[in-house]
Amino acid sequence: MSKRKIDETDRRILTILQNSGRISNADIARKVGMAPSAVLERVRKLESKGILVGYEAIVDPKSVGRSLTAFIYVNASEGVGATKTGAELANVPGVLEVHYCAGRDSYLIKVRCEDTDGLAIMLGIIGRIETVRDTNSTIVLNTIKESRAIPLGEDIDDGF
Repeated sequence: MSKRKIDETDRRILTILQNSGRISNADIARKVGMAPSAVLERVRKLESKGILVGYEAIVDPKSVGRSLTAFIYVNASEGVGATKTGAELANVPGVLEVHYCAGRDSYLIKVRCEDTDGLAIMLGIIGRIETVRDTNSTIVLNTIKESRAIPLGEDIDDGF
């Protein structure tokens, strides 16, 4: 049995912050029934433990000219466990996620770009990475759900 790093109050605070990162400390305190100073102390502890790792603004990709989303499998010729290619992929503009994978391909990356011409340019940049052998792309037609929020409640066991 593993030790829990967070309790129910921490879980509630994290859920609130994931849903509304700009919420005030006083508003969080009201929602969880604690003093603002106690909430602030908990948030600081979650940050120092590396559980709460950052805050970010969510930008509508279409409104900034990045309407095409694609997932690209990348096959790399590096040894098992080596992730130098992944670090290079992470530096390509427009690459949002880089996942080192088990299986036929070494990496799965998520990219956003203007259009198919932009994707072709991005694939050219990726192809120039010395260890990249080949790629296989899937273009997203419509996004049904996209979230970075981690489910923290026990409600995820409700029949799913």
